[in-house]
Amino acid sequence: MTASPTPWRATVLTLFPEMFPGPLGISLAGRALASGLWSLEARDIRASATDKHRSVDDTPAGGGPGMVLRADVLAAAIDAVDAAAERPRLMMSPRGRPLTQARVAELAAGPGPLIVCGRFEGIDQRVIDGRQLEEVSIGDYVLSGGEIAAMTLIDACVRLLPGVMGKLESGSDESFSDGLLEYPQYTRPQVFEGRPIPDVLLSGDHAKVAAWRLAESEALTEKRRPDLWAARPKAPESGRKRKSPKFTTPE
Repeated sequence: MTASPTPWRATVLTLFPEMFPGPLGISLAGRALASGLWSLEARDIRASATDKHRSVDDTPAGGGPGMVLRADVLAAAIDAVDAAAERPRLMMSPRGRPLTQARVAELAAGPGPLIVCGRFEGIDQRVIDGRQLEEVSIGDYVLSGGEIAAMTLIDACVRLLPGVMGKLESGSDESFSDGLLEYPQYTRPQVFEGRPIPDVLLSGDHAKVAAWRLAESEALTEKRRPDLWAARPKAPESGRKRKSPKFTTPE
């Protein structure tokens, strides 16, 4: 008998394990969690504290406001889960590398990460270095802690796991899957408040529909995300950006 593959698993180290699964327990992620397609464990960092007050933080060296998570307590919490560093070790942080769809796909294809959620003014740098934590950011803003950011990362990964989404192509034909923002979507009614569905989408011509969608994706990306547009490969024969037929969406 062939052994069943080990499901993708996420382990979260947090001071607030009661926040989980939260939104990860409903909809696609929740159904997949209940059916065993992935697993989630939220561990309390305070369980690794050694004093009677279960202290996890202390004042920052050099002075300054706030408190900092202690290296010894957090290192013990990490080692209690995965001393051999067999899985990606992530730390949600606004100073980390921006999370991309490509990185999400890499994480979804692996065994699942261990995610550290910071609080207070941050985490002692020595545990970040000593436990080789990969700092990951979900945007250029600051949250109260890493838990919501961790949920965002986990949700992005879970929806790419085999069997989670209804159609295999659902995960590949969307924003960032090929470096472009997703094209506009339409459905019934055919006319809404005087705005019709673009004729090309009702033509039944799959080639024209594909060309329209590509053109709309390119136009949206160039307008809203010039950074993504600038990173697009140029057509090899001309050295210019690839161009596609333009079909305008009715205003």
